[in-house]
Amino acid sequence: MVEVVLGALVHEGRVLLGHRSPLKRAYPNVWDLPGGVIEEGESELAALARELHEELGVRMTTHSATLLCRLTVRPTGEPVRLSAWLVRDWRGTPANRAPEEHDDIGWFGLDELPALAHELVRTALLNTAASPP
Repeated sequence: MVEVVLGALVHEGRVLLGHRSPLKRAYPNVWDLPGGVIEEGESELAALARELHEELGVRMTTHSATLLCRLTVRPTGEPVRLSAWLVRDWRGTPANRAPEEHDDIGWFGLDELPALAHELVRTALLNTAASPP
């Protein structure tokens, strides 16, 4: 089964999202959390750290990550295990370093968070991010 990890960078009540390219096979043209496929032998947090660095140029502080949820989805018919994490601390300024993945990135307040690819991830994010660390 393919495993995917997503990260919600949260700062001052705002969440960083990437707008998925309309050319993506799974969940095209929607705002979602950055992340990607966990490579063989990687832990979820190691994969998340790698993906956030590759896509946004940031180095997350591992101890700042809190699990939001895990779920199984079927974006293209095959099951995918998805884990989403809340990240409150990182080094660097996020930039769109993967334009083939996201055609835009943006910060959204919790009260203006658009629909994401997975409503359960959005709900878990809203419930957790609203709580103090």
